[in-house]
Order: sequence, then structure tokens, then C-alpha cells
Amino acid sequence: MNFDLALLFDAFLAMSKWEIVAVILGILYVILAAKESAWCWVSGFFSTLIYTILFWEGQLLSSALLNFYYMGMSIYGFILWKRGTGKGDEELPITSWPLSKHIIGIVIAMLFGLVVGYLLTTYTSARLPYLDATVMVFSIFATWMLAQKILANWLYWIFIDTAAITLYWSTGYYVTIILFMVYVMLSVYGYISWRKSKSGV
Repeated sequence: MNFDLALLFDAFLAMSKWEIVAVILGILYVILAAKESAWCWVSGFFSTLIYTILFWEGQLLSSALLNFYYMGMSIYGFILWKRGTGKGDEELPITSWPLSKHIIGIVIAMLFGLVVGYLLTTYTSARLPYLDATVMVFSIFATWMLAQKILANWLYWIFIDTAAITLYWSTGYYVTIILFMVYVMLSVYGYISWRKSKSGV
């Protein structure tokens, strides 16, 4: 994967106003999520609405469907975080899973990724179907974990965003690559922030 600054600069110049808005809202979403603000889901909703349209037009079918799912999860996450524990003003707590539960989740996600990748290869013209499918399935899993405030969701996002960088480089979304590089760094920040919050530091 060659890093061409001229190509990246051209991509910035050719960037649509909607992609710029989606990038800004996407970054705001992760920052607010790291700070445990329920308003992250509002920012995330509008960012993913834009990306749903962009990826559908670019024939990244799994990514388009994934962002449509994100829109639904934004509504779910906002309601869940605003409601909290249901006991007055008590916020939804950050929790952790045992290793066995992570292993089961990873195996199931990998199997679904293979099935979706096969279906995309067989029945659609999707580009990089298995990588696209893997990013989609693990993102669905990690988004649900984020809504439930499972601490390790941030570790999953580091893996997912790194894989997405490869996917979007290969399909020409060069500016979005910068967004996902920022996502990787913000995921590290989110994990550290939530870990401190969980331990009461």
C-alpha cells in the first residue's frame, strides 16, 4: 500500500461537502462517546446517514448497510444512555466481559463474516467482499458493545478501524482513511478514558 501524498491532496480537493460534514460529525461522535456523552449518538446518526448514501453510490454494499444499521443503533444508544440504569439520574455503568465471552463473540462474528463475504461474492458486484463483510460484522458487534458500555469495545474498534483503512484505500476513499486513522487514536483515548472512569480514578 503506497502512500501517495499527491493522490491524497487531490482527494482532499475533490472531497464533496457531504463527505467533509460526515468526517467532522464522525470525529465528534467518537470524542463525545469517549466522554460518555449521550449526544454522541446524535452526531453519529447524521454522520452515518451521509455515509450510507456515499457508500451505496460507491458500491461498498456492506459498508452502506452497516451505516444504515449505525443509524438505528444511534437511536437505541441515545435512549439507552439517556435512560441510564432507570434509577433516577444514575448513568449506565461501564462493565467488562470475561475472556470466554469475548472468544465466543469473536468466533461467531468471524463465521458471520465468512457467510456474508460468500453471499456478497456470489450475488453482488461488491468490491473486496470478505474484507468489507468482516468490517461490517465486527462493527455491528462493537457498536452494540459501545451502546451497552462494554469497556473492550474500544479495543475492537482499533482492530476494525485498521482493517477499514485497508478497505477504503483499495476503493478510493482516501480522505476517509484520514478519518479512520483519527478513529484509531481516539479509540485508544476512549479505552483509557473509560478504564479510568470504571476504576473511579
